[in-house]
Amino acid sequence: MAASTACLFPGQGSQPVGMGRDLVDAFPIARRTFAEADDRLGMGLARLCFEGPEEVLRLTEHAQPAILTVSVCVHRILCETTALQPAAVGGHSLGEWSALVAAGAIDFGDAVCGVRERGRLMQEAVRAGEGAMAAVLGLDVDAVTALCEQAAGGEVLAPANLNGGGQIVVAGHVGAIERFTALAAARRSRIQRLPVSAPFHCSLMAPAAAGLERFLTGVVFRPPAVPVVSSVVARPVASAAELPSLLVRQLTAPVRWEETVRAVARLGVTLALEVGPGRVLSGLLKRIEPALAGVPVGDLAGIARARELLA
Repeated sequence: MAASTACLFPGQGSQPVGMGRDLVDAFPIARRTFAEADDRLGMGLARLCFEGPEEVLRLTEHAQPAILTVSVCVHRILCETTALQPAAVGGHSLGEWSALVAAGAIDFGDAVCGVRERGRLMQEAVRAGEGAMAAVLGLDVDAVTALCEQAAGGEVLAPANLNGGGQIVVAGHVGAIERFTALAAARRSRIQRLPVSAPFHCSLMAPAAAGLERFLTGVVFRPPAVPVVSSVVARPVASAAELPSLLVRQLTAPVRWEETVRAVARLGVTLALEVGPGRVLSGLLKRIEPALAGVPVGDLAGIARARELLA
């Protein structure tokens, strides 16, 4: 079973207060992972994850290192307690950093500092209230792209997450999002504004991308030990030299998640473990590749299920 397994790592928005507490209570490797994160960040990330408050945890510069840390905890537990040998790893946006840690391409300490800086830069790239994101159901990517061009009106608006299963997220200026909403509603499409603090994965993130590029000049990357399927290019990446530029491009490029999942499936994968908090990716898997079983593994119950499947 292990040879046909992939590890997929969740992105921002998957952070409930309390995440990781049961892992730390049960596994010394989880305690060591949180201690390393606290030490590198110089803050009580563990306490924030376990106790909140929720409004502080969901801040981009906190949510990103928190999700990465829990995801790495789960992956390390699986590596210690199962015969996990994934055929591939991948991640949704932020989750790609977790995937790189799992593949041995970047040290955890560098990654947890990197995603905190990533979150800070993303938050500062656009003033509060100027940008927004919205999920669209019932329109294909060509229709959404055409509506974005129609609604932009000289502002930024573009597809940001190509999630599959009929779900596309758009990002841009608030006014453009409002015009897009009216146009899409006229076509009887379902629109939902997302509770995010900035318009991610569009050209408004260019200042953040420039700052992240400067940060990454001081980070060491190694060739991944297992294929990392990048959501920027929707293909496996084996070169260490390519990784920093992909992480930079990721901030302004759409997340090609449907194509990424299909690329994972083409590697012969039949089981996808959602390694980290939440179950968003497992839900998307059912709509993209029904034959690819998705199992959320973010708590003790999920780890027990994974151990059964990997036995």
